[in-house]
Amino acid sequence: MNAPAQTTQKPFKIPRSTLIVIYNDAREVLLIERADHPGYWQSVTGSQDEGETLAQTAAREVGEETGIDAGAFSLHDWQIRNEYEIYAIWRHRYAPGVTHNVEHVFGLNVRARVAVRLNPREHLQAVWLPIEKAAPLCFSWSNREAILSLAARER
Repeated sequence: MNAPAQTTQKPFKIPRSTLIVIYNDAREVLLIERADHPGYWQSVTGSQDEGETLAQTAAREVGEETGIDAGAFSLHDWQIRNEYEIYAIWRHRYAPGVTHNVEHVFGLNVRARVAVRLNPREHLQAVWLPIEKAAPLCFSWSNREAILSLAARER
């Protein structure tokens, strides 16, 4: 008798994510361009995995997307929560019927520009830009607002 075929379907994403604004003391912000949608610039983002705290999610995503060790710098929960409708192009990653995500915003001060190592399957390029140039490039309203809020934050 043949064994049943094994399927390796990825688990659905949890509709809870982190947005991490990576910045330095010169008030420059790191932006990365999505490989699956060239021209879509953003800060680091990622969904929470089962069993992780939000801070663990933020640190993991920073490492996965940029190669930066968040533990070597100052990662802070900015206590900003955004709820938004998940873009239709990405909704297949979530369980059927899930239409909204709750995003938790963090900041990571890396003090000065640091080298970035991108995963070419996820991102095409990275740039360090002043706040006023970085914010308008972001396709996400919540990302723009988070970057602009940096101007009002103390170092």
